[in-house]
Order: sequence, then C-alpha cells, then structure tokens
Amino acid sequence: MSWIDELIGEKPVPVCERGDFVIAAIGLEHGHINGMCAGLIEAGAELKWVYDEDPEKIKGFQKRFPDVRIARTEQEVYEDESVHLIATAAISSERYKVGLKAMDYGKDFFTAKPAFTTLEQLELIREKIKQTQKKCAIYYSERLKEDSHVFAERVINEGMIGRAVQVLGMGPHRLAPQNRPDWFFDPERFGGIICDIGSHQIDQFLFYTNNIDAEVQDSKVANYHSKQYKGFEDFGDATLIGENGATNYFRVDWLSPDGLRTGGDTRTFIMGTEGYIEIRKNIDVGREKEGNQLYLVTQKGEHHLSLKGKVGAPYYGELILDCLNRTENAMTQEHALKATELALIAQKQATILEE
Repeated sequence: MSWIDELIGEKPVPVCERGDFVIAAIGLEHGHINGMCAGLIEAGAELKWVYDEDPEKIKGFQKRFPDVRIARTEQEVYEDESVHLIATAAISSERYKVGLKAMDYGKDFFTAKPAFTTLEQLELIREKIKQTQKKCAIYYSERLKEDSHVFAERVINEGMIGRAVQVLGMGPHRLAPQNRPDWFFDPERFGGIICDIGSHQIDQFLFYTNNIDAEVQDSKVANYHSKQYKGFEDFGDATLIGENGATNYFRVDWLSPDGLRTGGDTRTFIMGTEGYIEIRKNIDVGREKEGNQLYLVTQKGEHHLSLKGKVGAPYYGELILDCLNRTENAMTQEHALKATELALIAQKQATILEE
C-alpha cells in the first residue's frame, strides 16, 4: 500500500444506529442546510422534523429528505425531547436566536456560517453555552466536507511539510443575483463579505497552523461591481498573525466571471517549513473539471492528487459522538467560536475602499 492510500484510509461509516441521534432543521434560507443534514444522516443520524415559514422551501427540502416530518410550529420541534440537535440555515442575522432557544430546550445547535453577524450575538451564545453546557457547532463546510481539505490535514499531521507557517486563501464566488433573496443584499441581515465567506478562510488558518487565537492586522472591503446594491460588498481581504507567529492572508469576492465552469476558483495554499500544499477545491482551470485537486511538494518530490470522492468527511460522525459523549473531537468549542469572532472583528474594522 502506498503512502497515499494509507493517508486516504477507509471512508467514514455510520457511528450510531437509527434513532440513537435525532436531528431537526429550522430555517432553510441557505442550501447549506442540505449538506449539513445529509452529512449527519450518512453518519447515522435520524432527521425527524423540519420547520420553515415558506412552504416552497419545505417542498424542496422534502424532495431531498422524503421521510422528514413537517412541524406546524417551531415550538413543536423545540419541545420534542427525542431531538438531540437542531440545525439551521436561517437568515444569517437570525441564526443565533435558533441557537439560544435550542440550548434552552436542552439541545445542541448546528448552524451554517456565518453563525452570527455581530459580536453581541456571539457573546450571547458564549454565555448560553456556559449556562446550559450545550454545543454550538458551526459548519465551516469548505474544510470539513471536502476530500482535499481532509487529506491536507493528514499530510500536515504526518509532518510531511514540516511546520505549517503560512496559509493563503482565495474564496471567489459567483454572485448570480437573480438566485439571491432580498436579505442577502442587506448588510444588517447578511453581515458582510468577511463575516460570511472570510470565516471559512480563518477557520482553515487557525486549524492548519495549530493556532488557538490570532490578531487581525488589516482588513478591507469594497463594492467594486455591484453599485445597485447599496451597502453590499463584493470584495474583502484580511491579514492575520497567529499566536505562534504563523501568518494568513485571504481574499474573498463575488466577482467570478460567467465563463468559469464553476461558481468560483477557490484555492488554499499552505506553506510549511519543509514543503507546501495547494488545494484547488472547485476546479483546475483549463484542465480538470472536477474539484478536490491537491498539489503537494515535499523534500522527496512533487505530487498531484485527484481526491474527489475518495476520502470522505469524518466530521459528521465525530460531531454526533461529541454530542452523545460530550467530547470535543470534531472541533473544539473555542475554535468554532474563535474563527467566527475573528471574522467579525475583521469585518467591523475593515477599511472601506469603495461603496
């Protein structure tokens, strides 16, 4: 068996029996709720309830999950004592409210990012966690579900690139305004581009460089190409320095051209003291149509790995076991909140280049 096969290993399997871990979904504003629920179901969870005020969103969700029950009210979900965890992808500025109520009713909470749009919301959740001892899990999907990112973690843990000392992230997205709800263009409800997409990048930086905390050195936002949406941002970037001296620069945007075959040419570069990794999450422009392309250079040579569908996502099973056993193997609570906190700080202090 090659070292590549050893690092890929076996794909994750369900960690519990049906009924051992019951979940529900409240708020279907973003498609991330589908990946959140599907991942947990694949890992052994049972999806019992869904609630949203929009019947059309419910219909779409039912097509994906035909066995789910439609709750008449949110309260019906909160009061069901069999439910262990409530997942949400509500309007960004409203997600924390679902979390507060879920924890008040003795349930763990799983939210799409951005989990919060203000530091005040974050502090309310921190206090509720202390009060209830319940979990707030945040779905940093880019690192948690992509085969190439999971594999990169294993490469780093094996010491193949030495110590990871710098992460460069690029998170371009296609705006496609015709497919966006009105609230998406409202900065009070959406939270801003760094708050949203930048949280992915900060999560990766902290994780890959083994940092618990970091300082935001600089951040900038702009509305270069979407002037019809007042207060909207289609560009953002930031520079951070971790506690251990590792550095981070990331750029996020809503400027992907229509000629690109995917929604964005997302890339992550991880530089180590003895090698480096490049992850091309969505596409290898002009060549591979499939994403999850990973380039690795070590002291021993160069490697190009096509990893889509080969590694799997252990996060979902680890999260279920963390909730059942009250452990922190999927992601520590402090990391989940710190990545969002730093994104909120970078968003709040950002220099506005163009409005």
